[in-house]
Amino acid sequence: MSDLAGRKLRHIEACLQAEAEYQGVRSGLSRYRWPYAALPELDLAQVDLRCSFLGHQLQAPLLIGAMTGGPEFSGRVNRHLAEAAAALGLGMMLGSQRAMLIHPEMRPSYAVRRFGGDLLLIGNLGLAQLTSGFGAAEIEEAAEVVEADALAIHCNPLQEALQRGGEPHFQGGLDALARLVEKVRHPLLVKEVGHGISGRVAASLAPLGLAAIDVAGAGGTCWARVEELVRYGEVRHPELCEIGIPTAQALIEVGAAAPQLPRIASGGLRSGLDLAKALWLGAEVCAVARPLLAAALESALAVEGVLRNYLDELRIALFVAGLSSVAELRERASGEALAYHRGDVEER
Repeated sequence: MSDLAGRKLRHIEACLQAEAEYQGVRSGLSRYRWPYAALPELDLAQVDLRCSFLGHQLQAPLLIGAMTGGPEFSGRVNRHLAEAAAALGLGMMLGSQRAMLIHPEMRPSYAVRRFGGDLLLIGNLGLAQLTSGFGAAEIEEAAEVVEADALAIHCNPLQEALQRGGEPHFQGGLDALARLVEKVRHPLLVKEVGHGISGRVAASLAPLGLAAIDVAGAGGTCWARVEELVRYGEVRHPELCEIGIPTAQALIEVGAAAPQLPRIASGGLRSGLDLAKALWLGAEVCAVARPLLAAALESALAVEGVLRNYLDELRIALFVAGLSSVAELRERASGEALAYHRGDVEER
């Protein structure tokens, strides 16, 4: 097994541990109160979760977030994720495809199109690779080999800085992105990996012509902690590993700085109510990853069960707010802010 394949497997092992999550920072979503209507004037079965994103119709505003790829074991995980996404009419984002570009024998672990049919599929490469020699040709290859509909470029400076053999090379990253958008045919997204995107960074990205931004805020899986668990077997720099912009804050900052850019909300979304709040705060769709990992090791049906629970909770949240659809949620949210509270209810 190559060092890269071994590290991918150790990532999965680390992500299954409670220590992989932020210890002090939370998503911030629990500080917002969800509206309640004792007379919602609709039936639960009427609530319509359908939406469109990147030109695809989804049965609900939910994506399976980026997780893994590389070794054969990761291929089984990705197959289960893709089958579940296809069964429910959702989208899916692949884990970083750097491994398959360096080691072509790893490509089958990312080849999920045959299991997912026409699901919205988003590929994934790191910005650090763009500043280290990768260009439009590699981006197109990453997208075309897996038949992706779009490709995300992930920004992960803290993770790279703490990773053994990491590539913390981000000088010129913005210019590299600008050149890429001009040359690549596929829609391009920018995402963090769980430490959040600020309004200042979003403002610098706004003119580039990106298809969306995944704010990937702090509050869920902390990839700085994951890398330390993989590297040392323990978290040796806990203060550094708590750096990050909470998901709710990132959604608001990015929306203010780049209102024309569609936002994906991810980072610590642990319930359907979290999805509802994130949508109210301006997300077009939401993404979840770690809550699906244990199920993905088991079967597609297990993943489907976790996702159905998210969707059931989201539907009930809309119902009790008197909202008949995701479209109506967006319309109401555009003119009404969620009530915010400070400390009277303990945050998750």
